[in-house]
Amino acid sequence: MPEISGPWYSSPDAWAALLTLTLLEIVLGIDNIVFISILVDRLPEEHRKKARLIGLGLAMVMRLLLLFTLKWIMGLVAPLFFIPIHPALHQAMYSEEVVRALAASGGKLGISVKDLILLGGGFFLIWKSTKEIHHKLEGQEEGHATKAVATFGAILVQIAMIDIIFSLDSVITAVGMAKDLTVMALAVIISVLVMMVSSGAISSYVSKHPSVKMLALSFLILIGTALMAEGLHFHIPKGYIYFAMAFSLGVEMLNLKLRSKGSVAQQIVEQ
Repeated sequence: MPEISGPWYSSPDAWAALLTLTLLEIVLGIDNIVFISILVDRLPEEHRKKARLIGLGLAMVMRLLLLFTLKWIMGLVAPLFFIPIHPALHQAMYSEEVVRALAASGGKLGISVKDLILLGGGFFLIWKSTKEIHHKLEGQEEGHATKAVATFGAILVQIAMIDIIFSLDSVITAVGMAKDLTVMALAVIISVLVMMVSSGAISSYVSKHPSVKMLALSFLILIGTALMAEGLHFHIPKGYIYFAMAFSLGVEMLNLKLRSKGSVAQQIVEQ
């Protein structure tokens, strides 16, 4: 993206960057909405909307704070320590750039603060999603009517934790696509506002359809695995992940439609 001279709003490149980045931020925010929707589903009905909006508000604040501390973010990639990687895995797992870095460091992989955050966030997503799937399979639903305030606070803490992970991904994408800080901040704000408007419908749909919720939890395990792989410098193209998610969701939509037709036919037969 070329440098923008003068006011950003006078540059066609800036508007193109704003539109592209906003759309990409919305796509990257879908997993955030799904995670928040699943978490707030464990709250009483009257608290869910408030928790969703606060959660997405936290996401926007996190992203803006990270945008305004770009130098600090760039410092997160400096290696803290090194771990040995078996030579047989160099060519099999890593890109040429990482292989060259491994060769330069004597076969050791540098782990930075960013990598630790990605590893921790990926593990948290896998653990939380697996726990939710276990609750669904075993029928262990926590009582919603008890300790609503404590549950609300605990869920907000979990949302804030995962917002940090998704915000890192979002901000790094923004920095790579736009040069003007105002454009990046506007794209973040607009995308979060769009997510706030659509989050209610998405959350309600996920909550009403158990099979969709199970699929969403499986998506989060996939995303968590990708985050952990990224933390170990093994890059999985996001296009593959989003294609797999879209394909699975499309099949599930067809199944839901088929089941709804079957239930209507059954009602007609019974009448």
